[in-house]
Amino acid sequence: MVTIKDVAKRAGVSYSTVSRALNGIGNGSEGRREKIVRIAEEMGYVPNQAAINLKLSRSYVIGLYFSTISKMTSPFVLHDVLTGVYSVVGSRYNVVVKGIDMHEAGTLNPCCYDGIIVLSQRNEDQAFMDEVMEKKIPMVVICRTVYVDAPNVTTDEAGAMEKAMDYLLENGHRKICVIEGAPNLDSTRLRHRGWQTSIRKHGLDPEEIPVVGGTYRYASGYQGAKLLLQHEPTAILCFNDEMAFGAREAIAEAGLRVPEDVSLIGFDNWDLSGYNSMRLTTVERSMSDIAKEGTRVLLKRLEDGVVDNSRTFLENRLIVRDTVRDLRSR
Repeated sequence: MVTIKDVAKRAGVSYSTVSRALNGIGNGSEGRREKIVRIAEEMGYVPNQAAINLKLSRSYVIGLYFSTISKMTSPFVLHDVLTGVYSVVGSRYNVVVKGIDMHEAGTLNPCCYDGIIVLSQRNEDQAFMDEVMEKKIPMVVICRTVYVDAPNVTTDEAGAMEKAMDYLLENGHRKICVIEGAPNLDSTRLRHRGWQTSIRKHGLDPEEIPVVGGTYRYASGYQGAKLLLQHEPTAILCFNDEMAFGAREAIAEAGLRVPEDVSLIGFDNWDLSGYNSMRLTTVERSMSDIAKEGTRVLLKRLEDGVVDNSRTFLENRLIVRDTVRDLRSR
């Protein structure tokens, strides 16, 4: 393999002169630089990218850390976030995906990452974020509102779930049940606060609303709905779309129809048409858009030196489709 020293020997110049010429730096004559570049091309010289990265103190790797991958992160979240990140970084960076719950404290190596994106879902992630900042690795936190000296991209999940419950109540529903998510996640706590705010706003008692906990997975939506159908609800509010589609299966097994017998609302606006053809009314929270914005902020820091530790809130919209029946005409 041809090395930079071989090129220097052929050109009759020093190793450092060849390095400066090939990298377009220094004050040497243009003619000499062109000669060195031509010789390197004729010899088939290929730069050692790993050595270049080490010289520049760049790894061209971005770490993408989830609170957890195996236990609570929906595959739809994982897919959308990865798609969003790669749509921004393209081929400029490699992306390494890991779970914070599998991280051994104190082992984070700043040489491995140019920057880190943290998709945080739990308070327990704070220790990891503190370590990232202590190691002075540029970081952006997405999905969850955090109070750290780093940029933060998220949405108003409490307000979004308030809108979803408002929609059910405004359509005349009073016998409403709720399938919530894993209790240790911030998303669950925020969405819980949102629907309770709506209930109180309409003069009702949240304690009278039947609630079951889920895991944000299809099976927990199915099991939760089976339990809640004994209350004969006219509507079930689910904390994500995947559980809503699971609830749809339980409703069908009970010989009931959506929305004629039981209305459904989800959250996230995933494309779950593979489960069935139900056109689900849901809250749109685009994890892809959140990931894209977080990645843009991080790259501004890495490539342009722009340090902006502000908090960015992206909009959530209620997407009205076919799964909520209007009971006001009854």
